[in-house]
Amino acid sequence: MSGSRIGVYGLGVMGRNLALNLEEHGNSVSVYNRKAKGEEKIVEDFLGSEGMDKNFTGAKSVSAFVKSLELPRKILIMVKAGEPVDSVINELLPHLDEGDILIDGGNSHYGDTGRRIKSLRFKKISFVGMGVSGGEEGARYGPSLMPGGTKKAWKQLKPIFEPIAAKSFDDEPCCRFMGSDGAGHFVKMVHNGIEYADMQLIAEAYHIMKSGLAMSEEEISDRFRLWNEGPLESYLFEITAEILRVNDEDGEPLINKILDSAGQKGTGKWTAISSLDLGIPSPGITEAVYARFLSSMIEIRRSLSTQTESPSDSGDIDRDELLQSLAESLMASRIISHAEGFYLITEASGMNRWSIDPAAVAKNWQGGCIIRSELLRTIVSAYEQGSAITHLLQSPLVANRYRKLQSGWRQCIGFAVDRGIPVPVMMASVAHYDALNSGRLPANLIQAQRDYFGAHTYERNDRPRGEFFHTDWKNPEGE
Repeated sequence: MSGSRIGVYGLGVMGRNLALNLEEHGNSVSVYNRKAKGEEKIVEDFLGSEGMDKNFTGAKSVSAFVKSLELPRKILIMVKAGEPVDSVINELLPHLDEGDILIDGGNSHYGDTGRRIKSLRFKKISFVGMGVSGGEEGARYGPSLMPGGTKKAWKQLKPIFEPIAAKSFDDEPCCRFMGSDGAGHFVKMVHNGIEYADMQLIAEAYHIMKSGLAMSEEEISDRFRLWNEGPLESYLFEITAEILRVNDEDGEPLINKILDSAGQKGTGKWTAISSLDLGIPSPGITEAVYARFLSSMIEIRRSLSTQTESPSDSGDIDRDELLQSLAESLMASRIISHAEGFYLITEASGMNRWSIDPAAVAKNWQGGCIIRSELLRTIVSAYEQGSAITHLLQSPLVANRYRKLQSGWRQCIGFAVDRGIPVPVMMASVAHYDALNSGRLPANLIQAQRDYFGAHTYERNDRPRGEFFHTDWKNPEGE
């Protein structure tokens, strides 16, 4: 049976741009959109505009859509995560045959992806959970793609998706098989968690420059542009510099008229929740999520800001010196948030037997995605030179970097604290770093407290691991 090479179900912003990208790279593409109220003419409108005179086949029904595809069918589902994905799968199932492949390109939870893979396996239909990063521009001209599922299914999809992906620093496609089960969506989830931390750190730097150094938006923009030309180079620094130069109709910086309440779609929160569920610390990422929650508490914040006296200015400071310290704090904190994310990935991979290669993940994020940056070049080298490292901070490459960042990192945070400027991710990052570098932590006291009030027992550092003891703390001789 001849037909389109691939089908795209869902013509929202991401779906239509991926469809255009796929067609532009030599694929015949069938398109379909659900018939919800207000969406009846989406396919028709698409074929009459961006899709005009191109190799698209529009379908008016699910049956016609599935029949228009060559065997084995490959269908990219681009709908909202959660129940809508299950609804689309159930809608497609009666029309599918053994060997067909469904690809979920939305921001689905990795647990849902694992469930769907298992469910469809019994029907001999392959399911691939593929993280897609890069926003609408990336989808159109080159996203970062993070597929997971079965290697057999990916072997059939690779020739279709590799050509449409962005390129890494070594000119390889940012489209690598992440691992089995829900690995692809897990990696994308962690990507978004790191994205939350990166964005919050940039916001903290902006706050320090604006409130602590009284810099104008134009001056702050210039500083981000300067940083973007060096080791801090990243897509988020680039767009921040551009944002700060946009003026409203009255000539005033538009940024100052945007309500200071940050929204979210939930993937950063999923990262924090997964971190807690798996017992893997990611305080920087989690604080970035909390910072968004806190920003929404506008009425409480404004009320307290008029009742509470702000810390007094603690004296003059050399602006150039502080800006250098701020750059060092940004770099040190960004390394920590990336290290949190990669540790979460590698530990979850081991627990679930996903076999995720952290160096491959770092390469995959070097192009197309929102967190693409120069830092990922160092991370790739760290994992390739020390494949046995458990945590990114164990790499000599990273350790050497921290020796040069310590003073500025702490000076910058101290400056912010003295002036009452909240820097939650910077502070969480330095605390995480200090804890990881502590040969001994005060958790022994916590264990003693737990044993005192709940007889939870404890281990001793002068006895082998695995031996547990209990003390009658009111009568210690009765141990």
